[in-house]
Amino acid sequence: MRSSMSDRPLVAVPADLKTFEGYRWHSVAAQYLEAAVRIAGVLPIVVPALGGEADYIALLDRVDGLLLTGSRSNVHPALYGVEPTTAHEPFDEARDATTLPLIRATLDRGLPLFAICRGMQELNVALGGSIVTEIQELPGRMDHRAPDSTVQDERFAIRHRVDIRPGSRLASIVGTGPVMVNSLHRQALDRLGTGLEVEATADDGVIEAVSVRGSPFAMGVQWHPEYWAGSDPISRRLFEAFGEAVRAHRSGAGRTLSRAG
Repeated sequence: MRSSMSDRPLVAVPADLKTFEGYRWHSVAAQYLEAAVRIAGVLPIVVPALGGEADYIALLDRVDGLLLTGSRSNVHPALYGVEPTTAHEPFDEARDATTLPLIRATLDRGLPLFAICRGMQELNVALGGSIVTEIQELPGRMDHRAPDSTVQDERFAIRHRVDIRPGSRLASIVGTGPVMVNSLHRQALDRLGTGLEVEATADDGVIEAVSVRGSPFAMGVQWHPEYWAGSDPISRRLFEAFGEAVRAHRSGAGRTLSRAG
């Protein structure tokens, strides 16, 4: 381990709100938390999805980064001006109400932010962008969904290529590519949020990674680096880079810029 747990910078990780065995649970999949601890070298703090019931903005005074996870749920389309349909489901409006304000406040404070899958879509919506659903039904688009399997290693297998933009932040972390990733999604970014820059695309043009212009470290990927962070070099490097950015912020080496910067 890089350091004892007490020495590690804290990273906020907003939870999903799930119902199981008659209870409501605020939960985060283990792979994200384990990658944060073992690879990024930070201590993740699970933030319950209570939305406006809690002052989570004040929490940002006590942490050094924000990690946004993937989920089966989707950002509610009303938040980007689209009428909801069954194709947009399932929803987790409690998570939406928690993450979107946190994202904006995190960027305003210049805290490092790493957004994965649903998290990247949340980042886009928080900055005024929109989402398109059922992309596999659109002309010229691939099927980015996971295979129909109950075996998680099969569902999360690294299977398709993304091309990385030369000179991008992502290129500085993993190289110029192309690289192979494990995208598992049926929604994708449509209208790009204010201040976002495309970092990588799939062969069919689907946006697979973005960064926030002017931010010391704020980026999102549509794939799932948390799943293979212990064995896949590309996945590992993303979490390492996030951890480095978090530690730089904690030490005061990270620049504090607003979204407008």
